[in-house]
Amino acid sequence: MTEKLSAAARDAVLGPLFESGWSMVEARDAIHKTYRFGSFVEAFGWMTRAALWAEKWNHHPEWSNVYNRVDVVLTTHDVDGLSALDAKLARKLDSL
Repeated sequence: MTEKLSAAARDAVLGPLFESGWSMVEARDAIHKTYRFGSFVEAFGWMTRAALWAEKWNHHPEWSNVYNRVDVVLTTHDVDGLSALDAKLARKLDSL
């Protein structure tokens, strides 16, 4: 079962994500990042690759796409906040 990140785990898990451009969402226990690409096709291709991992891990982002920009919010609805799954998916998104 997925658990909400503990106070001790948050610093260790979220610190590297903040260094790579992720930030906390105001008034929510969630993280956000905007990805920019050279074109709509590149952005949509990235979203397709990301969707395959999200489906494999059964952990789906909140996201939107406008032309070459993809805005991503990660949180775990089952625990009403951030979990290790969010950090795992954030790291994967950064690597795609």
